[in-house]
Formats: sequence, C-alpha cells, structure tokens
Amino acid sequence: MYNGRIQLVAIAGSILLIVFILILIRKRRLKEEYSILWLFFSFVFLILSFWRGSIDWLAAKLGVAYSPAALLLVLLMAIFVIMIEFSTIISKISESNKNLAQDLGLLKEELDKLKNKNTKEETPNQVENNGQASDN
Repeated sequence: MYNGRIQLVAIAGSILLIVFILILIRKRRLKEEYSILWLFFSFVFLILSFWRGSIDWLAAKLGVAYSPAALLLVLLMAIFVIMIEFSTIISKISESNKNLAQDLGLLKEELDKLKNKNTKEETPNQVENNGQASDN
C-alpha cells in the first residue's frame, strides 16, 4: 500500500506540474518556446510515475545500485539541461540589449548633431530677421 500511495503522489505531482506549465503558457507568463523543456521533463516524470518498474529499469541501464538515486540523477540532469537552455537564451538577450544600447547611443549622438546644426543655422537667420524688423 505504501508504494501505491507514493505512486499516486508522483502521478498527481506530475499532472499538477503539466497543468501549471500550461496555465503559465495560457496566461502568457511563459512563452511556448521556453516551455518545451519543462513539458518534456514533466511528461518524462509522468511516465516514470505510471510505470512502476521504470525506476528500477532506469537504474539498471545507468548502472546505479540504488534505484531512487537514478530518479535523483534524472531530476538533476533535467535541471541542468533547463539551466543550460536558459543560459543560452539569457546570453542572446544580453547581446541583443548591448547592441540596442549602442544603437540608441549612436542615434542620440546623431540627434544632438542635427539639433546643433539647426540651432547654428537659425541663429544667423534670426539676427537678419531682427535687423530687418528694426529697420522698418
């Protein structure tokens, strides 16, 4: 009975994780492209939860003597894969932000040059206009 209860908790936890991820996607708090790994590993854990002998089979394939350690190994590998994926995404965004900041700086410099050019051109015209007004 003890194993059955653990299996039900594992199934419920896996299903709740899948539902939670889908809710985040639906509310647009998590983009679909970033949720793929989360959904993949959630389904892996759901399959491992339904198939009672899966942890023992996995432990035997990995050469792990203690079956629950194989589950911990799978969990750690899932976390590392997700962290690496998000690190690459953060690196791309960081590079993009740097490029945008540089472009913004160049645009501000160009705008300042145009403003200075316009003020220099307007100053002689204003002097001429003021001189003409006083002549009348």
